[in-house]
Amino acid sequence: MEPFTYQPPSGPISPTDGRGYGVWLKVGDMTDSQLTDVFVETADTLVGDFDVLEFLHVLTERCVELLGVSAAGLLLTDQQDSLQVVAASSERTRLLELFQLQTDQGPCVDCFRTGRPVSVTDLPAAQRWPRFTAAAAEVGYAAVHALPMRLRTEVIGALNLFDVQPGALDEGKLRIGQALADVATIGLLQHRAIRRGGILTEQLQTALNGRVLIEQAKGVLAERLQVDVSDAFALLRDGARSHNRRLSELAQAVVDGTEQLVPNVVPHPRG
Repeated sequence: MEPFTYQPPSGPISPTDGRGYGVWLKVGDMTDSQLTDVFVETADTLVGDFDVLEFLHVLTERCVELLGVSAAGLLLTDQQDSLQVVAASSERTRLLELFQLQTDQGPCVDCFRTGRPVSVTDLPAAQRWPRFTAAAAEVGYAAVHALPMRLRTEVIGALNLFDVQPGALDEGKLRIGQALADVATIGLLQHRAIRRGGILTEQLQTALNGRVLIEQAKGVLAERLQVDVSDAFALLRDGARSHNRRLSELAQAVVDGTEQLVPNVVPHPRG
């Protein structure tokens, strides 16, 4: 594919202003159609109604698929300007992100505070954030790349890429990762034609509250069906998609006991 150089947005962007993401990146093992599909998918947040939580989960999965990393996680701020975990491509990544926030130590926390990318190609060798590094090693991660979710001076979170092998991430892939983080940020900031800051705060808080419901529903399903939480989450997402419902709405029904989800296939028994 042709070389492609990414330039982050310097000002507000609307779905119709024509600027979009006409940016080029050089990534040899990635096809034009793969990139196009992902950016079209993320651009859907700019129009109509969409499920914020499902979108953010899909974003972490697409990062893993496109960038060749082992896992991805996403953090957003709440009404008190505190970071919260809202999406992760795997359960072990979600738990690592939670540990990072609890200890207030790690690359993703630093990325959010500075509004700048943080890349550590070899966590043990870097000798930074000792508690985070030890926790990352326990779940098999040796490198991390944190990308800010930022528009101008406003930072609302961080997109975090993890790898089981030490080493640098290709510059082109880092640019694609930042482009995806920027598109997601714009989608969150401008969803439903946001006109005042209070709407953004309310919207992000709603997403965070929904995250709590989803975690509760995962626990309910895991206990009722005797499966691990990853299978419980997959069942919850499949149910939301097949019935065209929001993840948080279905999670609330599961927690309330008004919805009984039945797996289509035999899930992995809980160990």
